[in-house]
Amino acid sequence: MQPRLKGSFIYLANAVNDLLGNWRTFALALAPAVVLAALCLLPEAINLQHQLARHFAPGVRSVAMVPAQAPYPPAAAAAPAAAPLFGPWTMRLFKAAFVVLTLAGNLLVLIVIRRLQENQSEAGSLSEALAVYREAVTKIPAYAWVVILQLAIPSLAFALLPIDIVVGQWWLAALIYLAMVTLMVFGALLYLWLYFAPYALIFDNQHSFHALLYSRDLLRKRFFRAATRIVVFLAVWSGYNSWAAIFFVAVSLIVGPVAMLTGLSGTALMAIDLAAVTVNFATNAFFTAAGVRMYQDLKMLAAAGAAAAATQPAAVANLSAGANASG
Repeated sequence: MQPRLKGSFIYLANAVNDLLGNWRTFALALAPAVVLAALCLLPEAINLQHQLARHFAPGVRSVAMVPAQAPYPPAAAAAPAAAPLFGPWTMRLFKAAFVVLTLAGNLLVLIVIRRLQENQSEAGSLSEALAVYREAVTKIPAYAWVVILQLAIPSLAFALLPIDIVVGQWWLAALIYLAMVTLMVFGALLYLWLYFAPYALIFDNQHSFHALLYSRDLLRKRFFRAATRIVVFLAVWSGYNSWAAIFFVAVSLIVGPVAMLTGLSGTALMAIDLAAVTVNFATNAFFTAAGVRMYQDLKMLAAAGAAAAATQPAAVANLSAGANASG
């Protein structure tokens, strides 16, 4: 059969089979990262529940006398806002740690899949998980460098997006806006070109810029076909995670006050936080496994194209020799 790129949802369906067939190994390998990531998101959940406690805790009341003719309550009479228990810089550090742990989880998933495909698995699931961690430790420096190279420009474009720049001249404002849009479009295209750089590191031992160039070469002459599938992966991933986040926030708003009144706020808070992070890591593993399937098909397409390019000069030479002999 000729190699070809399959549909996006075929890759996703195959990823389900890959994960369910070896779910114990994936669960044991990801469990420490999931717990640490849940602890990183716990301060944000505590801040949310702290604000809720100001409104729902027994004995907490806010009383103010406002003149009837005043359209709005004066600022002095308004109830003071609850100060968060964790400050903004602490939250930024915890969120950065969560991103690092998420990337580490993707590394573990890639290593588990490669070991399963190459029949390098240990006898027991726990022994295999330990072997995965030993290999991950050796890959962390190279993986971190590849990810930094891959995400540098897209991250810069994402960081500049919320910045407001006020200038006096309209043409300068238009120029700045055009530059920011160009940077975002370029960053998005560059991310798609380099999407398979981490895969090249784990599956083909391509390091540093070689991994980025390997990803670019795989997508050459088939960029739009591959990019549409990657965009579908990212769209489904972002949509699913958005709905999951909304669901867990809603559950937290409902369960939080009830748990506080019953004295189980700490247990309920940690359980909700751990469930949300588990769903996040499971979806990341799901789309990473789908990316592995697509990466391997791209490799077969590239190999078939190289073989066809190598045989074409030989065929032309044989035709030329036949024509000379007949002449």
